[in-house]
Amino acid sequence: MKDFSYILTPFLAWFIAGILKFLINSIRARCFAFDLIGYGGLPSNHSAIVSSIVTLIGLKEGIQNPAFGVAIALAFIVILDASSLRRQVGKHAIAINKLNVTSTGSPLYLRERMGHTRVEILAGVLVGYAVALFVWYFLK
Repeated sequence: MKDFSYILTPFLAWFIAGILKFLINSIRARCFAFDLIGYGGLPSNHSAIVSSIVTLIGLKEGIQNPAFGVAIALAFIVILDASSLRRQVGKHAIAINKLNVTSTGSPLYLRERMGHTRVEILAGVLVGYAVALFVWYFLK
């Protein structure tokens, strides 16, 4: 039997984190938050995806496997990017949106919701971990 868990797990983590993010944003906005779909928010989709594959590789192959080390390195890069670089890009977008006006007089709007807080990243890691455990347990 073919093992599709390495494809299924990050997809499920992305899907579940996305649904949770939509529900949380909708509750906070008190309406369907379709306009808030994208980068930023709770939980972090990126963190959920990379943590799910790290966890699955650790469970199935062991932490001594080189693939686990590669997955950890990728997770650090993605999570650091989400918490620092993209977060700063969002802060810059806020400042630019306050200053920037196009030649027609209408504001040029840059997306401000970029990056994640530590809580959003932690929530994403927990979602990814839970999804990987679920897949590992049920697809043994």
